[in-house]
Amino acid sequence: MGHPLSPYERALGDAVESLHPRLRAYFAAVPVGRVGRGAGVFDVVGTPRRWTWPVLALLGRSGVVFPVWERDVAFTVENRATATGAITARRTFELAECARTMVDRVAFTPIGIVDELGGGRLGGPVRAAFDVDVSDGALVLQSTRVGVRLAGLRIELPRCIAPSVRLVESFDDASERQRVAVTIDLPVIGRVYEYSGSFRYGILKDSDEGER
Repeated sequence: MGHPLSPYERALGDAVESLHPRLRAYFAAVPVGRVGRGAGVFDVVGTPRRWTWPVLALLGRSGVVFPVWERDVAFTVENRATATGAITARRTFELAECARTMVDRVAFTPIGIVDELGGGRLGGPVRAAFDVDVSDGALVLQSTRVGVRLAGLRIELPRCIAPSVRLVESFDDASERQRVAVTIDLPVIGRVYEYSGSFRYGILKDSDEGER
């Protein structure tokens, strides 16, 4: 390919050519000294199931998910590459009460794509492994394993209680905007979190030090 491969390119292999051309650029490696920046609006963020909010509030402290149910939420995203080939992302949600930032780090591992969600000295409190596929030009991620960090230990959740995380990223030619939809479902209970919306994105010179 003539450039370092991103985690998504490594996971997809030849299937990367089936992505929409604009998505191929989005999921390619971010060049050193550059940053991918986007801005748009989420149609919905969070969950109307308020009984889940105490747990979401705990995860929100580390920048994973937030105890809200809001519509038409403006947001920005920044993607950077690391020295190890991973991609770090910061998504800032302009929520009604205040701006909140979700952080994650995506890497390619022997078990495929692994996304570590949230910040912290010991790493993110949630880690999920994903199967990666392409459907009608869109990227589709479906979780296969989900683990949590408790007292410094990584614990993989049994399938019977593990959340199912699904991401679909597509490009709408008519509006010239990228679309993203993320859902989190629990066995038996169903949908407990989601966000979806559209944005515009480009690669720019990075004025921050970022993670290298």
